[in-house]
Amino acid sequence: MIIGDRIRLLRESKELSQGDIEKRTGLLRCYISRVENGHTVPAIETLEKLARAMEVPLYQLFYDGEEPPAALPNLPKRKSADDIVWGSRGKEARVLGRFRRLLGRIDEGDRRLLLFMAQKMSSR
Repeated sequence: MIIGDRIRLLRESKELSQGDIEKRTGLLRCYISRVENGHTVPAIETLEKLARAMEVPLYQLFYDGEEPPAALPNLPKRKSADDIVWGSRGKEARVLGRFRRLLGRIDEGDRRLLLFMAQKMSSR
């Protein structure tokens, strides 16, 4: 079964509209429609949002049974949020610490200008 068909089947079985899913996930209704019609392949984070919105475990988007499959593949463990956070250890932590010290020493006007420029650069 194609993932979009499975998502539509679960959504309709819960008697939810695409608009309801839009409100619960923040995803646009047109995007949900594209996923359900097979025009877009959602990322795993998007699938997690959809599963939460329909109040089903994530495995039900892939598996038709009521219980999780007995023989799960031997998948590597996902990193925890602490492992993913940039600046939490090593060289990144030293760079972040240096940024903190330097930003703490500049005056407020220069700090605002620097943050404004960083925002503009990141939005491109």
